[in-house]
Amino acid sequence: MGLEAKYNAQKVEEQWYNYWMEHNYFHSEVDDREPYTIVIPPPNVTGVLHMGHMLNNTLQDVLIRRARLKGFNACWVPGTDHASIATEAKVVAKLQQEGIRKADLTRDEFLKHAWDWTHTHGGIILEQLKKLGASCDWERTKFTMDDDMSASVIKVFVDLYKKGHIYRGYRMVNWDPQAKTTLSDEEVNYEEKQGNLYYLNYKIEGSEEFLTIATTRPETILGDTAICINPNDERFSHLKGKKAVVPICNRIIPIIEDDYVDMEFGTGCLKVTPAHDENDKALGDKHHLEVIDILNEDGSLNQYGMQYEGKDRFVARKEIVTELDAMGVLLK
Repeated sequence: MGLEAKYNAQKVEEQWYNYWMEHNYFHSEVDDREPYTIVIPPPNVTGVLHMGHMLNNTLQDVLIRRARLKGFNACWVPGTDHASIATEAKVVAKLQQEGIRKADLTRDEFLKHAWDWTHTHGGIILEQLKKLGASCDWERTKFTMDDDMSASVIKVFVDLYKKGHIYRGYRMVNWDPQAKTTLSDEEVNYEEKQGNLYYLNYKIEGSEEFLTIATTRPETILGDTAICINPNDERFSHLKGKKAVVPICNRIIPIIEDDYVDMEFGTGCLKVTPAHDENDKALGDKHHLEVIDILNEDGSLNQYGMQYEGKDRFVARKEIVTELDAMGVLLK
């Protein structure tokens, strides 16, 4: 039989891979041999494999094939990950291109679209792994939203809760008002933007005196639960133990002391809104302050927003600034 002048990778690789699959060389069953198992870090079903996957999976393949040659009962478990937040974003974008709004769909209708996306793109990823020559035990392919996998996750969380290792509580999270879900720190891109500092006067309870704070988000004053001063700041030493009145909502809040406050920044007085700032949350926990969340899950103001309830936070910001100015408490 003559050899081709050039090596035809496509023809050769497909031929041998099909041969391996036909003879079930990658499948593993429990026996007396020492086990050697790799569970693939499952790629997200949101797209296709990239060079990072190529490198990662090649190394796993080398290790699993070496284990087989050394006589281990080698098993490489393949699978894909649901990546719910990223998948939802992809599905929503696809629906928008088709003129369909997610808000117009029922939960079951949207889930059907999500599963259709998963089956399509999950299949592409698995076929790409096969093209790489990955020697996975394809009979053991898993998806992180399979019923048995999902049940295992719930079982573990319930077990951790019963052991007292996890608990419910107020936490500062990255919230996506469009997808209406939390995001991990790894999924957030921070951008620096030029903004405004709004200088506001807070009346001291029982006197005609005011103290001034500076904030970039005046709408959050409706969630203020304290004013903080630096204990070493002589300008405000006479305010220790006193209380202030929050403009618009007229909430009475304590004036607390903490050296966290930078005496040189802004006015040296810090409004504390534990529900809407990570540093304020830490300060609030330390001083046992009330947590008042003024926002709905879509980024609009809730009942704590008073007359601004239901308005988007950016719309409310402009209107609140106008009201503060009319009240005479907006300095600049």
